[in-house]
Amino acid sequence: MNAGRAQSGQGVDALTFALHGLAVSSGIAIGHAQLISHATLEVDQYQLREREVAAELSRFDEALETVRAELGQLKLEAEASVGAAVELSAFVDLQLMFLDDPLLAAASRVLIKERRCNAEWALVQQMEYLVAQFDEMEDAYLRERKQDIVQVVERILKVLMGRARKIGKRKGREDVPAIVVAHDLSPADTIQFKRLSIGGFVTDLGGATSHTAIVARSLAIPAVVGLHHARSLIRDDDLLIVDGTRGVLIVNPDERVLEEYRLRQGELQIERNKLKRLRTARTQTLDGEDVQLYANIELPQDIDQVKEVGAAGVGLFRTEFLFMNRDDLPSEDEQFEAYRRVVKTLADKPVTIRTLDVGADKQSRALRTFSQTSGGRTEPNPALGRRAIRYCLAEPQIFLTHLRAILRASQYGKAYILIPMLAHAHEIEQTLEMIALAKQQLRDARIKFDDTIKVGGMIEIPAAAMALGPFLKRLDFLSIGTNDLIQYTLAIDRSDEAVAHLYDPLHPAVLRLVAQTIERGNRAGLPVAVCGEMAGDVNMTRLLLGMGLRKFSLHPAQLLEVRQQVLKSDAAALQVAVTRLLRLDDSARIREQLAKINA
Repeated sequence: MNAGRAQSGQGVDALTFALHGLAVSSGIAIGHAQLISHATLEVDQYQLREREVAAELSRFDEALETVRAELGQLKLEAEASVGAAVELSAFVDLQLMFLDDPLLAAASRVLIKERRCNAEWALVQQMEYLVAQFDEMEDAYLRERKQDIVQVVERILKVLMGRARKIGKRKGREDVPAIVVAHDLSPADTIQFKRLSIGGFVTDLGGATSHTAIVARSLAIPAVVGLHHARSLIRDDDLLIVDGTRGVLIVNPDERVLEEYRLRQGELQIERNKLKRLRTARTQTLDGEDVQLYANIELPQDIDQVKEVGAAGVGLFRTEFLFMNRDDLPSEDEQFEAYRRVVKTLADKPVTIRTLDVGADKQSRALRTFSQTSGGRTEPNPALGRRAIRYCLAEPQIFLTHLRAILRASQYGKAYILIPMLAHAHEIEQTLEMIALAKQQLRDARIKFDDTIKVGGMIEIPAAAMALGPFLKRLDFLSIGTNDLIQYTLAIDRSDEAVAHLYDPLHPAVLRLVAQTIERGNRAGLPVAVCGEMAGDVNMTRLLLGMGLRKFSLHPAQLLEVRQQVLKSDAAALQVAVTRLLRLDDSARIREQLAKINA
């Protein structure tokens, strides 16, 4: 941290310093700090007189209603938005559930009445009791839900203590964007970024593949995470520069530094405007190699972004969104309509629909309830348990309904089926048998579908990458899910702050698994795509091209920048350079060589 004295929005002698964190979303943002406080859990206790209890209960109830209205509005905005918003909507549902839980609200009211204490203190006491109960649970997912209780309580406390404030541009500063500063950001908080004039954000916690980072990239908002002490060091209204490319946060910069970053910000804007001209450009390398850039989507309305950037189609349609924010399972017709809308809109372009990928960090109340009523069990380690295709094969009723919906949509365009988390040959065979059964059920019902629909598999488990034979023989295409492939190869939970720094896409083992999958698929004449975060990282574009990759699937917000990199690359020269790079066993040396390749 470098410190000095400068003049800021708060006056003379404001402290000037720089913090270094993890760059997770490129770009430069300049604006005034808006602190999101999560330091509200230490509250004072004071005694009420008997005649004051009724008013205190009323004050508490009004705060609950205010928060309920806030969450309801966030849910509506999430459901009407795009990208990761559906998962966020599910988190809002969970917080609404905790808000209405008698063990929180009703029990706090009892404390206020019986002990004649203030609402803030009663609420925190009850929260601490509930958190202790969650800490004792064996299920890892349920243990983690204590954080949702804490976040709900924080919202209520902010209302009770008069600290609630909307995020966004402030009166008199409409031309200066807000920079959100937080210790951490809840999914409910990030929903607001979809509609507010947020210039950027910084957090103490977070990693490259954390939820916060993914949302930032999807919205093209500059962000730096993992700053550790930013929330405690920065004051409200401090002038900030967020350098999301270098991972630097500058607080109260002097005029010279400010002018330098304004120039760089202007240059970046010019570059972004130039990128828009590439919307209709043919994606081809300097030596004539055609490359296809597909889009990852989660919602039918995401298709507008796909068309805006001129994507070759949809390389990953995450179907779990229909299951994430509800208590009941979606019907076959409901699923069919969602898939049909996307397939029909793109018509002549392929839409790769991934079958239900739930489990680990992607939980569904509807599926959890179904599993419990059908004899399900609590998993000690959900990331290594019954997730994705393992879940679907264990629940044939849900899987067949799901497959029939996808097959019915296939007659309206070019739909493909993508199976996640395959590891064994028998899983491939069982899946193909289920698809055949779903087809027969549709034939019996005289419902049309594309009988020649292509079926592919995701390579995201090291065992699959190392034993590709059954995949190459039985499937029509492959898609490498780098997020999970890295996680499982390095034995790192990418959502765990303590080991996030070890999550390394450039680890030699990871690169070799990716490279050999691409090489073997190409040799067998089987199309291979990469659909994880690596595909959207422009620093990885030439590396993947050199491995022989010709199909990328990434978020629409990243597509034009990757297209520009492809247009400036020589695939034949890259193949030679990348072959040398793959012989290295040291990540540091790999980074050095990659920097030269990207120079």
